[in-house]
Amino acid sequence: MGEFEAIRPYNDAEVPAVLQRLLSDDAFLTILARYRYPRLSGPFGWLLRPLIAHRLAREVTGIRSVVQLQDKFEPYVDRTIEHATDGVTYSGVERLKPGRAYLFIANHRDIVMDPAFCNYAIYHAKLPTPRIAIGDNLLQRPFVSDLMRLNKSFIVHRSISGRREKLAAYNTLSAYINHSIREDRESVWIAQAEGRAKDGNDRTDSAILKMFHMSRKDEPFAEVSRELHLIPVSISYEYDPCDQAKARELYTRASTGEYRKAPGEDDASIALGITGYKGRVHINFGAELEGEYADAKLLAAELDRQILGNYRLFPVHYLAYEMSDLRAPELAVPTAESLFGAEELQKAREEWQRRLQACPSEQRPYLILQYANPVLNQYRLRQAG
Repeated sequence: MGEFEAIRPYNDAEVPAVLQRLLSDDAFLTILARYRYPRLSGPFGWLLRPLIAHRLAREVTGIRSVVQLQDKFEPYVDRTIEHATDGVTYSGVERLKPGRAYLFIANHRDIVMDPAFCNYAIYHAKLPTPRIAIGDNLLQRPFVSDLMRLNKSFIVHRSISGRREKLAAYNTLSAYINHSIREDRESVWIAQAEGRAKDGNDRTDSAILKMFHMSRKDEPFAEVSRELHLIPVSISYEYDPCDQAKARELYTRASTGEYRKAPGEDDASIALGITGYKGRVHINFGAELEGEYADAKLLAAELDRQILGNYRLFPVHYLAYEMSDLRAPELAVPTAESLFGAEELQKAREEWQRRLQACPSEQRPYLILQYANPVLNQYRLRQAG
């Protein structure tokens, strides 16, 4: 396992030492204090930190493995998830076979919650949770890296600039994913593209699929893909807590040609994504890709077909489509009124209007785009099929 030392998750033997390191990390304890006691954390942060460390130490006493850690904190994760949603549903998880390791490829809307919701569904189906691919750009603080690697995350080195170094890093990543599934029998979760789909247009980047093959390039692409047991995952949010920030970014890029993140912007997105209101959430696990996909382009097309086709459309998506410039009469998209009950639709109209009014007028087309694109993509698929 030495070749994967720089990217792998922590193993069971490392859990106690990492937990002790976290209990003495002032930055980590300060974040917990702000989350648990937002009003007191400023003036009394120095006093709260040792109290939180003491309470946390009691919680983690006796934990010696990653599974024990997940079992211990799952109720807290569930409460956080359920507090910020109007309900989480999932489908297709019954098709997953116990004892088989899968490569879950999901659409990407939220930095932390996409894999968290996938884990939520898999954990409650009483199956082992997957290892999670996470970019090193999100691990700038030591305690964040510790937390993620404790929760079965492995590192994708995106900040490397040299071409040779990048190729080496992606080859190691490819080898690790293959090793995880074929040798360790541990599932893996990875997003279908680098970076969130800020315009709501979920598309698989074929470069990621080629990366899976890099470490086994002497073998047929179709054979390698089949042995990874790919499962397309569609994560559908009724409302995106970060939709206003995404609209601002899209508008800025369109009007100036670039967008530069402010310091701490990723941290703010993570926090808002976790705690912000999402309405209803649905996770669909598609059918395993068992066909003969000779190249990355063919494989990406099938992943897109399932991810887009299994995305659950809520009333807000139809309301956004009806007011967007994307309307295509030939697709015969039904109206929201014909699909949803009056009470459900009225609630959606009120929330949608609130979001529109909170968005500066010049940025609204980009807010609408985020919610309209899933409708356009799904009905295009239906017409093509």
